Amino acid sequence: MGAALRRIQLGSALSAFGLGFTVPYLYVYVAQVRDLGAGTAGVVLAVFAMAALAVLPFTGRVIDRRGPLPVLLVASVVASLGAVALGFSSQVTAAVLSAAVLGAGTAVMQPALATMLVRCSDTGTRTRAFAMQFFLQNLGLGIGGLVGGQIVDTERPASFTLLFLIEAVMFLVLGAITATVRMPRTPAAAAGVSGAGGGAGGGGMRALLSHRAMVQLCVLGFVVFFACYGQFESGLAAYGTEAAGIEPSTLGIALAANTAVIVVAQFVVLRLVERRRRSRVIAAVGLIWAFAWIVAGYAGLGHGSQTMATAAMISTYALFGLGESMLSPTVAPLVADLAPESMVGQYNSAFALCKQLALAVGPAVGGPMGASLHGPYIVTFVLFSLGITVLALRLGRRLTPVQDQPSLAAVPSRVVAVSLPESAAAEAPVPVTAVH
Repeated sequence: MGAALRRIQLGSALSAFGLGFTVPYLYVYVAQVRDLGAGTAGVVLAVFAMAALAVLPFTGRVIDRRGPLPVLLVASVVASLGAVALGFSSQVTAAVLSAAVLGAGTAVMQPALATMLVRCSDTGTRTRAFAMQFFLQNLGLGIGGLVGGQIVDTERPASFTLLFLIEAVMFLVLGAITATVRMPRTPAAAAGVSGAGGGAGGGGMRALLSHRAMVQLCVLGFVVFFACYGQFESGLAAYGTEAAGIEPSTLGIALAANTAVIVVAQFVVLRLVERRRRSRVIAAVGLIWAFAWIVAGYAGLGHGSQTMATAAMISTYALFGLGESMLSPTVAPLVADLAPESMVGQYNSAFALCKQLALAVGPAVGGPMGASLHGPYIVTFVLFSLGITVLALRLGRRLTPVQDQPSLAAVPSRVVAVSLPESAAAEAPVPVTAVH
């Protein structure tokens, strides 16, 4: 990686380290430490997620107009202020408003960082750049959670305040490190985004919605996050404790196994997938996750011993981690490669919005099912996982050979768009690609 990419990755990892300090303990902090009750804690968690839905529809356009770096700097300051405010919140209103500010700031960071990675990489390095980001973020979250667990004390609210202050500092460190990055000047930026490809105004979103491959990828992304990430701390956790009868503390071990598989397997998997078709790699993830749900079904419905049920649930989380390590070098780089040069921010924000919607809907649907409808819950998510395979294979038919398999490019190129949305293709010049 070049110096710019190294700084972006370092800042991203440190911000994930800060999030790891607080996210696992947010419910306990609001409900028990501040004694605001379980209902308020639920509202705070919901507001934290919903804030992202409020800001992401506008984030991409601002990124494309102003550039990802200014947006990231503002977001890091906003998130830092939200973390500090939440650390001192002892009233319901203050906690809810602080969670909204924190959620909005952290949500904007995602597409801004993704766009910076795109701008500082090319077709040949982008896959590894996103895989590295995913690896470092998971490592940061895991280490942050472990270190934070050694600091917190439910009898001392000041210990939780310290966690939020550390998180706030990490966000500021992210801003300080990325502020030193010299972003390459893109043709769209040099010409002014307002007149480039409909990036400004309503035409940008219309162009995105007319790009069938991107729409299919957004649908696929929603199903991916709904069937996996949206179930980790809700439906799957409820199913594990209610149907499989595992101890709540075992869920922590299962999540640790998930992170360990990602950390260990990421670069081994990367070597296997980076020269294969992205659509087929994603399709394989659907099959792996379908098997993971079947293993979970055995844990809760197989009438085996408690030891076997516990081992099966831990294996389920580990299998999810294997699939995640295969997705990180495929899905996010594909979003970037589908985006026209002037709309990279909007494409990244649209995909982040689909992800956030899935993370909001997933617990609402999976939580009640996992707690009481054990058989239908497993069947439903086996089918959703198989749906990932079907959607990925259908998406592959709409991708160009280089979009589906970047290793086919003879010469690396910084050109992001190798195809344009259908509505813009007739009136926009065709960008030069590395295919000969």
